[in-house]
Amino acid sequence: MKDLGCCNITTYIAELDKSDEVRKKCELLLTVSISRFFRDREFWQSLEKKFLPDLIKKNTERINVWSAGCACGDEVYSFKIVWDCLENDFVHIPKLKVIATDMNPEYLDRARSGIYPPSSLKEVKKELQLKYFKRKAGKKLFEVDASLKEEIDWKIHHLLSDPPGSKFDIIFLRNNVLTYYEDLLKKKAFRKILESLAPYGFLIIGSHESLPFETRNLTGIAPYPFVFRKGPEK
Repeated sequence: MKDLGCCNITTYIAELDKSDEVRKKCELLLTVSISRFFRDREFWQSLEKKFLPDLIKKNTERINVWSAGCACGDEVYSFKIVWDCLENDFVHIPKLKVIATDMNPEYLDRARSGIYPPSSLKEVKKELQLKYFKRKAGKKLFEVDASLKEEIDWKIHHLLSDPPGSKFDIIFLRNNVLTYYEDLLKKKAFRKILESLAPYGFLIIGSHESLPFETRNLTGIAPYPFVFRKGPEK
């Protein structure tokens, strides 16, 4: 408001209504980048030991993953670590395609760099820290191993627009649409996202979020109230 010379909220709203550029800047300022590796640690253990092995048995060629609203990439690299740990458990493992999207280009740049403060790693086991992270010389920062950066397609994407693909076997939709959007927009975005989830695919939302409407297409997966699986095609 100060940059625009607006002395009150009414004049600022008027600026938002008449300028797409001002509106876009406002929306970017409202995005949230706070996350951490392996948030909800028990879920990630189940993903490694149960959910992913089940998917791999059904999808022998390729697993498609979409991290929607990926912020600075903590979640994406968490998944890559789990996938790497799994590779030794299977004689044949499918190819992996990961698409990570966010509407904030600054966050995507930080995600591509793979550099994080110690607070982001507080739920990473020591042995995983030693294997997949290196301390930046002279700084209290850690960088993910270069191998984790491979085969991730980072894209600028607004969750109200069409999904960046289809037939995703896993969609991470955590703490963005279902938390911050008003009901009408939330439902509109969620329908598109649900359509892009493959039959028997997993949808993971935030641990304190709920679905915007009831649907028979999704079944909750105990003991996690934020994990759902899509039914077969009808």
